[in-house]
Amino acid sequence: MDSVATEEVDLVIVGGGPTGLLCAVLARRLGLSVSVIDDKSSTLPVGRADGLNARTQQYLQIAKVLYDLQPKGIKCNTSSTFANGAFQSRQSSWWTSLEHCLEKNMLIVGQPEIEKVLLQKLRTERSADAAFFRFDHRATSISEDADGVTVKCEHLTDSSRRVVTRAKYAIGADGARSMVRQALDIGFEGTQPEMVWAALDTFLDTDFPVCPEIISLQLDGQCRVLWIPRERKMARFYIRLLDGREITQEAAEETIRAHMAPYRVEFVRTEWFGTFEVKERIASSFITKQGRGRIFLAGDAAHCHSVNGAQGLNTGIADAFGLIWRISLACQYREPISAPNDQGESSSQDDRIRTIMESYDIERRAVAQNAVKLAATLVRDTRHDAKQYVATIAKNAGYITGMGVNYDRLDSPLVVQSERGIWKAGNQCPDLELTTCFTSRLEPGEIRLYAMVTHTINYGSFLLLDVGTKSHDPYAFYGQHPRQFIKAVHLVCPSTAAAAREASGSNDSWLIKPELEAFESEMVMPEDSFTVVVRPDMYIGYVGDKEGVMAYLTKVLG
Repeated sequence: MDSVATEEVDLVIVGGGPTGLLCAVLARRLGLSVSVIDDKSSTLPVGRADGLNARTQQYLQIAKVLYDLQPKGIKCNTSSTFANGAFQSRQSSWWTSLEHCLEKNMLIVGQPEIEKVLLQKLRTERSADAAFFRFDHRATSISEDADGVTVKCEHLTDSSRRVVTRAKYAIGADGARSMVRQALDIGFEGTQPEMVWAALDTFLDTDFPVCPEIISLQLDGQCRVLWIPRERKMARFYIRLLDGREITQEAAEETIRAHMAPYRVEFVRTEWFGTFEVKERIASSFITKQGRGRIFLAGDAAHCHSVNGAQGLNTGIADAFGLIWRISLACQYREPISAPNDQGESSSQDDRIRTIMESYDIERRAVAQNAVKLAATLVRDTRHDAKQYVATIAKNAGYITGMGVNYDRLDSPLVVQSERGIWKAGNQCPDLELTTCFTSRLEPGEIRLYAMVTHTINYGSFLLLDVGTKSHDPYAFYGQHPRQFIKAVHLVCPSTAAAAREASGSNDSWLIKPELEAFESEMVMPEDSFTVVVRPDMYIGYVGDKEGVMAYLTKVLG
């Protein structure tokens, strides 16, 4: 006898990998009810992705996840080349030269650990009564109408146990073979080079000079083995076997030994061996119904490519971080999108939400296209020497580190062209070093801007940085905009603050209105007087005066 359960939530997520789980965690933080459907029996036990770049670490810091992951991984900011029995070069400049960034490294930590931490967050933070996680369930269909989305799933071992989920919005984060994307007939075009790679997570007994570096191993003029240091003193190898050779674990180990010669290599215990065929594809749209739909794609369901350059996991996490605040605005602040009337017209409210959602597609598809190009170049460079491979990394350091991924030239409706000094619309908000000046929530002392946001401002709010000005209360002219969507702080010039303290007898009240916290920054000049609008995904939306800020917030919040 069939058993059909029904549930109604704000957001249903198909796919319980890092992208889907982070979507769920962030959605719950914003008060949305969530259902996650995944056909695994539990979180991933072994294998898959393993590197979080500098920008991703900033995202996970804001998401209050990073500090749970750091003890489980190792930090790496050096890439080496090894050939002819010796190290040929070491490079780290693209990491060490980063500005306004705390974690100038790749955090190497396995996807199983990432999934465990995210699932634990989901199960313990505001989740007991409003988050459903369905392991061992396969989503079988998805559809949408003017009022919502319907997803049907069934238990893997007992197809008579079915669940029908009704939601306001849905996210397909179900991998490169995405049922969601295929069911909605969204194109997934691209190339498929004749390349198959093997991956190996193993523990070694070797006299090779082991070091916490990413090593490109070269043999016969080709860079066909990459060595990634992993947690627990494990080694991750990516191996491109010679064309035509059977892909087996034994062949992969033999190839590794040849590349590490003349050093001795013994494989003590292997946790995971896998193969993957390189595919380079991107969805024709990340949102259904030309931006008016209620179903979104994220992670590998939206874009896939080779592992070279560590773009997959990092791009998927950025998708999640850039999507959930948009869905939250649509769910909590505005009524659901309605269908056009008989004349084909839609309300200004609908147009506003469509603008917010379309900006996700514009921004994230452009990033995905660049990530696919980078990975494609790197995977083809493995047919050349390691010097060329590393040179490509250096040339594309902005995407390798994540700190050069910007939206400033994309005509995104949520980026209004404007710029003042280091502040530029479409760029990432810099993680400045600050000194507490007047704040009721933080201890006096030094703190970085992203840490301040993590401690005092919830993900999902627009951050207004009142830079240098002290003539108005930023809240005063935001009128109808609810304060749960807007948080403001004051950044002041240290010399100006010091002079004012001396004149006022160490009284900071001259700086701000009572509810506005203040911080000193060496990046603020005495003559500065403008406001920076920082979106919830920590990208700058606008830089300028009062009228420009009002216009921007009105476009986004109404």
